[in-house]
Amino acid sequence: MADAVKEKKAKKSWFKGLKSEFKKIVWTDKKTLSKQTIAVLVISVIMCALITLVDSVVLEFVNLIIK
Repeated sequence: MADAVKEKKAKKSWFKGLKSEFKKIVWTDKKTLSKQTIAVLVISVIMCALITLVDSVVLEFVNLIIK
């Protein structure tokens, strides 16, 4: 029975700590969030194109070696 009480207190303490940590979070404003989202999308598209290009070149090179 005492273990159950200790466990309840521990859970309550954990949730209190979690709540206090959530209060420390600083959320970005809409303008910054949209700029960062656009930057991530642009970089993702560029990286996708670069990886596709490198993959195509390597594939052609391997095909030349095999034939």
